[in-house]
Amino acid sequence: MTTDTLTELSQCSFFEEFLPRHMEKLTNLGSEVHFNKDEVIFRENQDSKVFYVILSGRIALEATVAGQTYCVQTLYASDVIGWSTVLNRKRPFQARALDPVRVLEYELSTIRDACRSNPYFGCAFFEKLLTVMAECLEGTRVHLVEALAGGKAGK
Repeated sequence: MTTDTLTELSQCSFFEEFLPRHMEKLTNLGSEVHFNKDEVIFRENQDSKVFYVILSGRIALEATVAGQTYCVQTLYASDVIGWSTVLNRKRPFQARALDPVRVLEYELSTIRDACRSNPYFGCAFFEKLLTVMAECLEGTRVHLVEALAGGKAGK
């Protein structure tokens, strides 16, 4: 892991409350991966064993309803995607790169081992993950309210 990547992660809200030694550990557990513009990172209802922290670029979370694909939320550098993996759930959305994207990829088994071996780290990790989930749900709710309000205004 490069010093630049560690600096990027230290500015990421997901890592804010980790102790420096846990931050370094989490940094070393990930692998940097790149996606091209319009590349699908994962598909809706897909099983997966990885999740990501976005280092640069934008990613659209998309849902397909009645054969139409809709952008539910746009994620940016320092956001986390794929949290459902940590809970052994299928992907609730599709993720697609809107720009060239760099992410830090984490294997589920590696994260689980780190959480089990250090309860403080595990507790901090899952607290942050729950925050991400809550923000995702709130973003989806806001988007749906706006879409419904727009639909009623046009009638």
